[in-house]
Amino acid sequence: MAERRLLVLFGSQTGTAQDTAERIGREAKRRHLRCRVEALDSCDVANLIHEPLVVFVCATTGQGDPPDNMKMFWRFLFRKNLPAGSLCQLDYAVLGLGDSSYPKFNFIAKKLHKRLLQLGGNPLLPVALGDDQHDLGPDAVIDPWLVALWGKILALYPLPPGLEIISPNVRLPPKYTLRYLPADSPHADSDLLQPTAPRAAPCELHPFTARVLSNQRVTAQSHFQDVRLIEFDIAGSGITFSAGDVVMIQPQNCPEDVQQFCQLLCLEPHRRFVLEPTEPGTSLPPLLSQPCTIQYLVTHYLDISCVPRRSFFELLASFSTNELEREKLQEFSSAQGQEELYSYCNRPRRTTLEVMWDFPHTTCAIPADYLLDLIPRIRPRAFSIASSMLAHPERMQILVAVVRYKTQLSKPRRGLCSTWLASLNPEQGDVRVPLWVKKGGMKFPADPATPVIMIGPGTGVAPFRAAIQERVALGHRGNCLFFGCRHKSKDFYCQTEWEELVTKGLLTLFTAFSRDQEEKVYVQHRIRENGKLVWELLSSGNAHVYLAG
Repeated sequence: MAERRLLVLFGSQTGTAQDTAERIGREAKRRHLRCRVEALDSCDVANLIHEPLVVFVCATTGQGDPPDNMKMFWRFLFRKNLPAGSLCQLDYAVLGLGDSSYPKFNFIAKKLHKRLLQLGGNPLLPVALGDDQHDLGPDAVIDPWLVALWGKILALYPLPPGLEIISPNVRLPPKYTLRYLPADSPHADSDLLQPTAPRAAPCELHPFTARVLSNQRVTAQSHFQDVRLIEFDIAGSGITFSAGDVVMIQPQNCPEDVQQFCQLLCLEPHRRFVLEPTEPGTSLPPLLSQPCTIQYLVTHYLDISCVPRRSFFELLASFSTNELEREKLQEFSSAQGQEELYSYCNRPRRTTLEVMWDFPHTTCAIPADYLLDLIPRIRPRAFSIASSMLAHPERMQILVAVVRYKTQLSKPRRGLCSTWLASLNPEQGDVRVPLWVKKGGMKFPADPATPVIMIGPGTGVAPFRAAIQERVALGHRGNCLFFGCRHKSKDFYCQTEWEELVTKGLLTLFTAFSRDQEEKVYVQHRIRENGKLVWELLSSGNAHVYLAG
């Protein structure tokens, strides 16, 4: 009998595709299939020719781009020299996750499906196109598609004699077990946040821990929004960047939340453990140093402030010993309960930690071994770099609006990364932030004669500050900036810097302060007023236009 094995590969930017891939992995185990779930860039693409059965789960990002963790796979798959029948042994299915409000809806999944077909693959089902805009989210497409998929797979690979599908009421074993170490075992000094000697350029698996040099509020104290200009020391990091590039920052949970979480789950923060995979061949999470303390795991790894997904409620229900709580959790994890889950969780942006408060009997029954199955890891956040290495060598600056807003919940919602960054005070000692740089989507013209029109309202001006600093340092003229904010006196970022450049004739600046007069004025009004100049730059100057929000 053919070996019953399935490979599930995902390309995920925000974690939804990964969550779905892991759901397929769990459902495969219930059907007694040997199953691996991996990011597309973690798998050796050349080995696809030996795989009999693969399910691809892919998100589409930006303007029809592949997620970061499938970019290498994508380049390989579209190589011209791949023979037409190279995947003729492959049975496959593609599940796409997208948002129909974007023009290139599920572009990556559609293109992947077509390419696998060209290479001789045999599709088990038509490509599935999950849509964030649907009332029930992508699950409206995923749920029926998975029913059809398992029908096809079990027809090809029937259950071995004497085995049945494991019931949803039976809890699957955890991915890892936490083996606690005795209190007197020797301590390893490995800690992610120690500055490391640069190997190659820093990346997600090996970030550079940059020292914070300054953290300055650039909005008036009376202004509703707190915006920071933060400067990092990147000397000795091997990091290089140019205007338009992006810095990725790995945030952490605040101490109060970590303490509450440990209390709710009756965890001892200073206990040390090593992770042991339950199944051979499962790799360890690359971003967790071993051995590790509970405190480190909860502070740096578990995303306890994210809005939990449906899979969280499904697993949580399986721990519940309280009938009332279990019924509610089961409802939230059912297909029929999705509207209610949306109202309880997504609309008010209720966090994982707050949900745990609401289900106290269940929470204190969560076995520590399941923490990594239950709660996703903290994802890095992207910020436009707001400075140029030519103006500030060995330094990097970012402009950060601290995310804080109200929902129907009494406690204001706070952005994890921006709140953490704003709290860092370099005057209180050596404060460090793990970061690395990614190429951005904006490329500025190399020809010094090409003028540049930049439209950057609010913190959207960040990449243009980097571009203007770089262009001025290189002697490029023709820099035109449209900047907009609410009040000249409260949130006009980098005002003195712009005014100095205007005085020196190195910048043409147009400002729109929307609330400083009776009728609101925005950047588009200033563009219309200066239409003649804009048209001149475009028609005879061949200007490039950039817009950032």
